This record gives sequence, structure tokens and C-alpha cells, in this order.
Amino acid sequence: MPRFRCPDKVNVLLLGTGGREHALLWKLRKSKRLGTLWVEPAANAGMLAMAQVCPEPTNDAFRLARWCERENIALVVVGPEGPLSADIATKLSDPPRRVVFGPTRAGAQLEWDKAFAKQIMRAARVPTADARSFSDAEQALAFVETKVDGCVVKATGLCAGKGVMVCKTPQEAARAVEECLVKKAFGEAGHTILIEDLLTGPELSVLALCDGQSFWILDPAQDHKRVGEGDTGPNTGGMGAFSPTPTATPDVLRIVERDVLVPTVDALKRMDIPFRGVLYAGLMLTPAGPKVLEFNTRFGDPETQPIMARLHGDLVELCWATATGQLSEVDLSFDRRAACCVVVCSRGYPGNYPKGLPIEGLAEAEATERAADEDIIVFHAGTTRKDGKIVTNGGRVVCVTALAENAERASALATLAASKISFDGAFFRKDIGRSLRG
Repeated sequence: MPRFRCPDKVNVLLLGTGGREHALLWKLRKSKRLGTLWVEPAANAGMLAMAQVCPEPTNDAFRLARWCERENIALVVVGPEGPLSADIATKLSDPPRRVVFGPTRAGAQLEWDKAFAKQIMRAARVPTADARSFSDAEQALAFVETKVDGCVVKATGLCAGKGVMVCKTPQEAARAVEECLVKKAFGEAGHTILIEDLLTGPELSVLALCDGQSFWILDPAQDHKRVGEGDTGPNTGGMGAFSPTPTATPDVLRIVERDVLVPTVDALKRMDIPFRGVLYAGLMLTPAGPKVLEFNTRFGDPETQPIMARLHGDLVELCWATATGQLSEVDLSFDRRAACCVVVCSRGYPGNYPKGLPIEGLAEAEATERAADEDIIVFHAGTTRKDGKIVTNGGRVVCVTALAENAERASALATLAASKISFDGAFFRKDIGRSLRG
């Protein structure tokens, strides 16, 4: 892509409606280059209070592109994976008038097709778990009978973070296979499954901005996927995250750069897929070294919340440079303080949960007593307005993020602030970042 100078004032359309997008919006609003900021009509209550509302349906790319022309939208920032898999980046990109932060559908295939991602990793010799793919239930059931040491069953399509089942026994694996291939619990996303070897070790999220040629690794974050304290219960979209994490030592990051990011980006380039956006490697730090659990092709949720809270620099300029191949010309750094995000969820999550429950205590959470060098930000996720009140509209409702001198204090402050938010059935994990506190 030709190199275009970032305009002095940039009108921005932000796609996405959840906690990740509220954190991106919060950071975009701090940019000296920001003109008018627009969001989707379905955005959460926190976002709608801070931006203009795009009147067009964001799933109609033709109408959306025409609206972007009328409103002189110069930058489109894509938060979630759905629009990327529908190739919104290609459909809305119109350089030099408009660029899109996010990969094309071909690049996003690393996320929306886990079988494709495995093929890329094998070809590029990226360390990952051994795996086989199946579409036939009988063949898959016969295979899991041999996995006496456990395995992981994954729907290969997009499942909003819920299509991964960690199975300790062949019996658990058989039930997971039946959920996907017999009961069709994940629809077309589970039409094909991967059955992987079960890896052990601490998890790590490494996110890198890629401009098609070069990349910049962001300060890593660590996510907590299991719904229950002590990392128990089913997987979720994420119950909380913290940054930085001591597991991301300089040696680990050098290995991830050399063995994961560089060969993956090079493999895509050989396929004529210049990747521009966020390449997110979900890793397991095994005794044999870092191995890739999965790739995402956008900012993680809830990792984005602590990362944006700590990020120094202009996010409009950063997104523009990423989309136009100019990452080498920008600088970014991170706050020396630690950040911890605690997600307050609705009863029943990650299964079925009620909606429309009045939320209390949002202002009280942000006003939690703290030291002068500490901050608390309440990012909305699954919220909306009804009859003038903010109510629940999702399983993950709000993401309370705290900045403090060290990880122990950030975790304690975020947990305290989260305790002030209430609605019927509200719950959250009180051990986010516990590993940092020993």
C-alpha cells in the first residue's frame, strides 16, 4: 500500500460494541488528531455516551461505504472478528481517502478458520500442539478414545471464545465431539473440529501491530479464561486480564518473535497476504518452550482494557501507521504502572443469562478511594439503556480496570471497585492476577 500522511484531523468510524471497543474508544478520544468519532447504533451505553452514532446498518458494506464518503471518514477501526471475516477491510478501504485498521478476510482466516491456522503453523514450523481435524463424528470419537492423557476439542470457526473444550479424559472428549458434530452446538462454526494434544503451563497473550512488512510487539497481557476462581469451570470470553505479566520475560518475547511472529507473517506474505492489523498469539508456556494455542487477528477482550490503559501515544496515529505500512515511523511506550481488569458478569454466563437488569454503582466504582497516582476506569461491555437507565445486555457486563504502582495493588483496587457494581446475579472473579501476588 502507498504511504499516505496522516491528516491533521481524522474522522473515525469504530466498529464493535463491547468492552474492547469501549477501551479503544477511550484511547481514540485522547488523540490530538481525532475529528469526529462515530460508533455503531448497537454500541454499549458507555460508548454511546462518548461518540456520534452512525445511522447506517454496519452489516451492509455498500451503504456503509457511501455513508463514509458523505461523512469524510478517513479511518475505520475494526474491533471484533466478525466484520473482519466478512472482509470489511477490503470493502471499506479506499486509499488515500480512507484506510482500515484490520486485516482482509484472507489475513483474518488465521482466526476464523483454525484448521487453516494449523496449516500455516505447520508450513512455517511455528511451535504448536499436534492436532487432527475431523468432520465425521464416528472418526473423531474413535480418535479421542486414544487420548488417555487428555486433549482439546476446538470448533474451527468463530464461536465468540466458547468453542474450545479442554478435556482431561477420553469420556470428556467424546462428550465435546458430540456437542460439536452431533448436537451442532456451534452451528456451522463447529462443522469441522480440531482435536489437539493437551498442553500444560501458564498462558500468555502476545499482541503485535503488523503493517504488512514490520511489526511492533505490545506489552503483553495475561487473560483468565475459566469462569471460576482458581481457573476452574468452563472457558469464557475472558473473566479478566492484567498487564504487564512476569511470564513475558525478555527471553520469552525474543523466542515468540523469532519462532512465532516472524515465520507467521512471512508465511502470509508468501501467500500474497500482507497482514495489516493486530496479530494476537495465544500461547502456552510449556516445559518445551512457548507454543501457540490459537491466533486471533484483532485486539483481545479483555486484554485490550489493561493494554489501552497503559499505552502511551496517539492511537489514531498508530492505527493509521499500521494500516498504511508506516509503523517504523511511530513511537509507542507503556505506563510504568501495572493495570488489572476485572470483568463483572451476569448470572448464568457463559451459558444462558438474563438481560435488561438495572445496574447500580457504576459511578461509585469509578469514585473508589485511591491514591493520587492510581486510576480506575469502568469500561462498558454488555450494557444498554432502557427507560433512561443503564441495564445489562450481555454475559460480560462491565470491565473494571485499575492502574497502580504494582500488580498486587492494581488487582486489589480493581476487585474493590468491581464490588461496588451490582445487578441481580452479578458475579466476578476475585483472583484476577493472583499469580502475581504469590
